Amino acid sequence: MKYMVTYDLMESLRITNEWLGSTAKAVCSYPSFGLTVNPLFQMTAAWGEVTERSFRRMVAKPDWNINSVVGVDGRDHLVDVVTEIKKPFGDLIHFQVQGRPEQPRKVLLVAPMSGHYATLLRSTVISLLPDCEIYITDWHNARDIPVSAGKFDIEDYTLYLVEFMRHMGPDTHVIAVCQPAPIALVATAYLAAQDPAAQPNSLTLIGGPIDPGAAPTEVTDFGRTVTMGQLERHVLQRVGFKHAGAGRMVYPGLQQLASFMAMNSEIHATAFFDQIVRVARNEAGEFDRHNRFYDEYLAVMDMTAEFYLSTVERVFKKREIARDVFEVNGERVHIGAITDVAVKTVEGAKDDISAPGQCVAALDLLTGLDPSKKASHLEPDAGHYGIFAGKSWRNNIRPLVLEFIDANMTHERRRMKFADIKTLHAR
Repeated sequence: MKYMVTYDLMESLRITNEWLGSTAKAVCSYPSFGLTVNPLFQMTAAWGEVTERSFRRMVAKPDWNINSVVGVDGRDHLVDVVTEIKKPFGDLIHFQVQGRPEQPRKVLLVAPMSGHYATLLRSTVISLLPDCEIYITDWHNARDIPVSAGKFDIEDYTLYLVEFMRHMGPDTHVIAVCQPAPIALVATAYLAAQDPAAQPNSLTLIGGPIDPGAAPTEVTDFGRTVTMGQLERHVLQRVGFKHAGAGRMVYPGLQQLASFMAMNSEIHATAFFDQIVRVARNEAGEFDRHNRFYDEYLAVMDMTAEFYLSTVERVFKKREIARDVFEVNGERVHIGAITDVAVKTVEGAKDDISAPGQCVAALDLLTGLDPSKKASHLEPDAGHYGIFAGKSWRNNIRPLVLEFIDANMTHERRRMKFADIKTLHAR
């Protein structure tokens, strides 16, 4: 699999399916076919429309589409996406709200690097932006990064987070969603030992595999049973000729997408069939529920081979973070070094990717942290997506996270919050 031709073959198949969809849509949409009562033409045109859109989305980076936010003054404020730190494999970006005083809650959202872009957290950003200063890690597609930029593995990821936390300062509240939760925990412990003054005020870990062995799922079973040699031989590919990262070894996003969809194949098949029927009946909209979800879900990015392999080996197989033996640059990082950062874990009872028990395991590793600074929450009816972007997040989890942040603010930030409340009441 380690040949550029296999990567280009996969891209060729994607383009072919996109072309077949667009062709079917165009051919079967001719007005003359409206003279027949046979629904075959409408269904074929609808299939083509859904197919073309689906395969086209797989190579497009979604836009944030966050243009404004309502402030405490009741007015709409324009939002600028500002790059605070620009690095080869990922940036730190800030959603800067024009004409609004700085919010006392300063939040760093650590987005997953697991095959999707950071825009997967768009709804999370939208829900927090009215009440917080939001920063987020915007990871780059490995296929677009030249080989000359070097490697990027799990230790490099950790050091990126350390740099971002240092830049934002100690009055930061970190929220790590899914895959980066264990790495965010390690980065915080790294700062606790190397630069205590740069530690964040709080750390919220949402649905992350701190200890994958605590509650097995299909994901953890795969990581345990497959060998590293099998992964290198069968899932890694070399970026093809049409991209800036030509020749770089990657774990392709399309391959990750196929794995995720296979886990719930019947659900996805039903969703696409229902959408085809709706399109044929002219009942589908450009931004209906199906398109909003799958426009994001199907937009995938490649991961560097070294990041993928080191994550599987060190987090899932050897469980280095769960056993508190993780090293960065040859130096062991002790989770117990965290003594001042409040830590909260959030899990979904129906999470089939990071099952309950995997994330809350972080609290047992925090041997140097006072129990009063530890918290956990299990959302009864939430799956993996729901704990950070769905109804469960909006109605239950988000308020709890904001309460946790408020309870662990510095005195200066708390004064800023009270000042904002007084200003609002004065108006």
